[in-house]
Amino acid sequence: MMGEMILINVKFKPLPEYVANFRELVAEFTEKTRAEEGNIFFEWSINTDNPNEFVLIEAFQDDAAEAHVNSDHFKAACELFPTILIETPEIINTLIEGKTEWDRMAEFAVK
Repeated sequence: MMGEMILINVKFKPLPEYVANFRELVAEFTEKTRAEEGNIFFEWSINTDNPNEFVLIEAFQDDAAEAHVNSDHFKAACELFPTILIETPEIINTLIEGKTEWDRMAEFAVK
C-alpha cells in the first residue's frame, strides 16, 4: 500500500513587537513537532513580499496529524499563538495520496 501525506501550509502574522524574535518564541513548538514520529517536515520561511509574515510548510504521515494536535506542545501553542499574532493564521490542509516526501520538478531540472 502506498503512503499518504497530510500537507499543511499556514501563514502567521506576528504583532510588530514579536517579528524579530518570532522563531525564538516558537522554537520549542518547532523542535517538539519535528521530533514527532509521523512528522515528515516542518519548515518556516519568511514571505519575501511581506517580511512580517512567516509561512509554515509542514507534512505528516498518514493520520499522524491527529497525534500532533493532541500533543502537549500543540496545546501549549494554542495558548501562545493568539497572544503574539495580529490575526488568526490562514491555513490550507490537504491529504495527498501516494506521497510521503518531496518530489523533484522535472521542468526545472538542474543538470
